[in-house]
Amino acid sequence: MNREILRLAIPNIISNISVPLLSTVDTALMGRLSELHIGAVGVGAMIFNFIYWNFGFLRMGTTGLTAQAFGEENRADIILTFVRALLVAGTLAAILLLTQYAVDPLARQLMNVGGEQGDLVKEYFLIRIWAAPASLGLFALMGWFFGMQNAVFPLILTVSINVVNIIASYYFVAVLQWEVAGVAWGTVIAQYLGIILGFILFFIRYRSYWNDLILPAILAWEELRRFLVLNMDIFLRTLCLTFVFAFFYSQSAKDGALVLAVNTILMQFLNWMSYGVDGFAFAAESLVGKYKGKKDESGTLRAIRLSFIWGMVFAVFFSALYALGGTQIMSLFTDQENVLQAGLPYLWWMILLPIISTPCYIWDGIYIGLTASKSMRNAMVLTLIIFVIAYFSTTSLGNHGLWLSLLIFMGARGLIQWGFFARFGLALR
Repeated sequence: MNREILRLAIPNIISNISVPLLSTVDTALMGRLSELHIGAVGVGAMIFNFIYWNFGFLRMGTTGLTAQAFGEENRADIILTFVRALLVAGTLAAILLLTQYAVDPLARQLMNVGGEQGDLVKEYFLIRIWAAPASLGLFALMGWFFGMQNAVFPLILTVSINVVNIIASYYFVAVLQWEVAGVAWGTVIAQYLGIILGFILFFIRYRSYWNDLILPAILAWEELRRFLVLNMDIFLRTLCLTFVFAFFYSQSAKDGALVLAVNTILMQFLNWMSYGVDGFAFAAESLVGKYKGKKDESGTLRAIRLSFIWGMVFAVFFSALYALGGTQIMSLFTDQENVLQAGLPYLWWMILLPIISTPCYIWDGIYIGLTASKSMRNAMVLTLIIFVIAYFSTTSLGNHGLWLSLLIFMGARGLIQWGFFARFGLALR
């Protein structure tokens, strides 16, 4: 089981860590310009995180359903899940493109950005939105590959996309001096190259599954209903999650450009940790789903237990890394001395976050593998309430209160998810 976990987790970790590497490079490129540029890209990226995270069910729901069909060796369900996910992704992307001019001003208003910085955010948004079809299609492709117990193809895709993105963004910003527009165009180009590569990989290895596709079954109501209900629960869960992070950035922006720049950089610490630990969460999604599909209870429980052990080992590693090198890591993101000095008092939050946050990431993977979408949704709603109470109870602490509220939110997620599992076990729904 350990070998099976590592076979899936190691490519996932490499793949995942390349994701915050991209935001690290974008932040570093803007960090050489001004605090306004740092904050603008941070807010712009958060707007897309808010949009795309809410559509994360395209990956998570697809992984859980595909993994269970894989465990059952049901080829028809495997390819039907793939096609349904792509159809939903295409529909949502079309809606985003049609509503972009309504979403942009609303998003900037909600994020409390205006003036010169608001203009920079608008420029970033109206360019990057054109990557939506490729971005959402990649969610479906990645989720399906994970469900097929294939972590290598997502690794190839993610690394390829981010290498292209980094090179393009650096060229557009450092050479052509396109500033914010440069990092936005880098993302658009990389996403479309990624979706093309994804379909090439699919047809190289999985082309035979098309022979099992029954076209009328794509819209068969009972199975389609299960797919949509599962994804709606995950959507509502993710909506609560993205609200918390959007609120975090919004309150940071309200406190001024300097606080926003500091929190944008410090959030990179959380991103690096989460994407590393998520390697084991993704492995849990694939393995728990597979063993549930096989109706192997002991294998499912063993996958859960060992995924937690490996995840916590990584959490300790990240805490130690941040304790020993936090100041040096901050200096990678900016050479603005005022930003660096303002961020130093908050580094100890970065040391605590990995240990307290890791359990909720692993539980997410387990719940997805079990397709326990209702429990995921309910746990997140309860945790959101706790976050709001924590924030308004700590406003007197300023930015420290904001970070404390986020820490409480992460810890409460893990505890509530553990409580649900302790009560219902593998019968979790």
